[in-house]
Amino acid sequence: MVNYLDRIGAGYVIDNPEPLDFDYVPEKLVSREKFQNLLAARFASIDKPDSSCRAIITGPVGSGKTVLVKTFCRDLQRHLVNRRNINIAHVNCRNASTSTRVVQRILHAIDPGHPDRGLSIGELLLSLRKLTRRNASHLIVILDEVDHMLRKSGDDILYQLLRIDEDQEGKGTLSLILVSQEQVLDVLETAVISRIGKTNLIKIPAYNEDELFNIAMQRAELALVQGSYSEQIIRLIAEKSAPIGDARLAIELLKAAAESCEIRQDNHTEREISVEDVHAKDEILSVDMVSEIDAIGGLKAHEMLVLLAICRRLKKATSMTTGDVEYEVSISSNHGAEITYALPTNRTFTVDSIQPEVVGMNIARIDHLQQNPAQTLRFEIFDRPILPSNIALMLWREWEDDLNSDGHPDTDEYKERPIQIPWNRTQANGNYTIVVDDRLAPDGASQ
Repeated sequence: MVNYLDRIGAGYVIDNPEPLDFDYVPEKLVSREKFQNLLAARFASIDKPDSSCRAIITGPVGSGKTVLVKTFCRDLQRHLVNRRNINIAHVNCRNASTSTRVVQRILHAIDPGHPDRGLSIGELLLSLRKLTRRNASHLIVILDEVDHMLRKSGDDILYQLLRIDEDQEGKGTLSLILVSQEQVLDVLETAVISRIGKTNLIKIPAYNEDELFNIAMQRAELALVQGSYSEQIIRLIAEKSAPIGDARLAIELLKAAAESCEIRQDNHTEREISVEDVHAKDEILSVDMVSEIDAIGGLKAHEMLVLLAICRRLKKATSMTTGDVEYEVSISSNHGAEITYALPTNRTFTVDSIQPEVVGMNIARIDHLQQNPAQTLRFEIFDRPILPSNIALMLWREWEDDLNSDGHPDTDEYKERPIQIPWNRTQANGNYTIVVDDRLAPDGASQ
């Protein structure tokens, strides 16, 4: 009888689990050689003592932005080992979303003992300037997912970092790399853009199927027991992750398939990943990536009052044009009770009177698309002065929602689904997306 714990550490299929981790940085980066060359071109003068360089890298989730920057900085350190001392400060702005926290993380990267409390942002920047000069080193600061910091704190800290050498003897103490899913140039002030340089922008697209195949094959060769996988299996993993173009999904599929194969090894037989292993966690890995949001429940009291006023007005008219919306709140005591606190009694809201307009989409009103577990529908919406924050898609899926089987969408057959909004809503145009699973459609009909 085989003990159920015998598989732990046995390495039936997974010999080295580290390459199957999202944060793993391979010795050689595959499928991103072109962008390695582009980034190296932006840093062509980094070997010079007084040189500082800049780069902005944008691209969708899982397109290899972070691993590109990490491998580049690691290789750069090795390349310049005898010419220039390079320190790296990699800050994830999702976890450090304020200017103060960002500078604290940078300081900790070069001086782990530096105090992180009781210092103003100006004092922190002064410490950073002193440390870089004292160490006689060049610091490359990587601000990953920088859009999170920009939303909360703005771009002033970028300006401060870019001019850290001003009024100092010597230059070239700090280089800067910004990494973001979004087009960050659209939200940066002119002064910051002029220092970074628009030409230093590197746009990375999603991976195609062949590139995902190369990545999955590399990770399989590094992580799995020889003979436990075939080229056919790796190709299937690439095909399943290609619609999204996300390398993380490809790696997760590979790991899940290997783990599924491990579970079957109680009898130490058939130690090769099968097609069934690749599909074993389809239900989990194809979950709709657009989360449900209770928009109304999250509204503040005054926002609910405005919404209520609009709803009541629309009960009497099919449309309305609004300017300033005003309301008053009066408070009176009940049964002799005293009022212990006061509420604001007057507020004015300016409501956008311009109706949003859909100016482009990647699907017709009724369309038939190729079956896809992660079918991405995109809608380009125009509006001023600010893009909508809550838009729902009335989705009709013939194979599931056609209750009367007449082949046409009826009023009571639509299902409301929230659409993912762009983080920067101050632009005139914005791309809104939703991901649906239409594999149940007999011919891939997504309507």
